[in-house]
Amino acid sequence: MIKILMVEDDPLILKNLSELLKNEGFESHQAVSVNEAKEILSEKKFDLILLDILLPDGNGFSLFSMIKSITDTPVIFLTASADEFSVVTGLDMGADDYIEKPFRPRELISRIKTVLRRSGRTGSTVKIQDITVDMDKGTVFKGGNEVFLSALEYKLLLVFTGNPDTVLTRSKLLSEIWDWGGDFVNDNTLTVYIKRLREKIEDDAAQPKIILTVRGLGYKLGGSV
Repeated sequence: MIKILMVEDDPLILKNLSELLKNEGFESHQAVSVNEAKEILSEKKFDLILLDILLPDGNGFSLFSMIKSITDTPVIFLTASADEFSVVTGLDMGADDYIEKPFRPRELISRIKTVLRRSGRTGSTVKIQDITVDMDKGTVFKGGNEVFLSALEYKLLLVFTGNPDTVLTRSKLLSEIWDWGGDFVNDNTLTVYIKRLREKIEDDAAQPKIILTVRGLGYKLGGSV
């Protein structure tokens, strides 16, 4: 089950969020302060964190920096309506998304699922033509045979499956896989990794049907997810 930590000091928001996440099949945990969140994070691992910016013993930005220094867990900031500075600051720091309070429940769930899918934490299996990606086990199969990918190749594939209807520019792909697993990635090595990935998952790497080139723009996922 997907585990989500809510860091928020408003009891009404916590109550409503808990019910909403429970109804969607998520396991939720609560922290009402920076210190409580740190204590919980030292004991448990989560698939996603919903993080308020204004907390009684500090701000969400400092907690976000601590989180990202020890884990790649995706974070969605909860911000006050029309607080443009907080939104920009959070995104510049590397937040995965933000949503303004008061939020619409269905929009929040949609954003949560998008971030989970993009980060490969959906706990689900994705099929693209004859390729099956098991995100629980971190395995990839082509037909009935397992395909062995490097960590960066696997991350690259997850970026594509997490953005099924999107043309991904080279700069976007680079930002998603930069320094993944300690590998230095630049524009030239991105070309190499896309070539290697195609060689492993395509029937014919010279005529790809899964990772498509969109001339002048970038790449997109072919088939269905």
